[in-house]
Amino acid sequence: MIDSSILYRLAETIEARKSADSSNSYVAKLLTSGQDKILKKIAEEAAETIMASKDGNTAHLVYEIADLWFHCLVLLAHHGLKPEDVLHELERREGISGIEEKLARKTGE
Repeated sequence: MIDSSILYRLAETIEARKSADSSNSYVAKLLTSGQDKILKKIAEEAAETIMASKDGNTAHLVYEIADLWFHCLVLLAHHGLKPEDVLHELERREGISGIEEKLARKTGE
């Protein structure tokens, strides 16, 4: 089994790069460019993920999802959030029907 702590290590690296020189760090450059640049990268990676899936190339799909997850981690860091915040939400939803969960959001529960 793969060690899932890679998400935490990557988040720690992203956090450390917040104070790095943006001419030497892609993450620092993204973070200093602001939310719109990060969101643009997420949209780009999501589109590439979709295309890889449609092409049926599973190796390329995994590669693109890794890019998408990475940029989502950068967005979380931009907002002062961590992977744990998303994992807690997934854990909260565990065992709840997706239909029930969506209905609860609509009714404000």
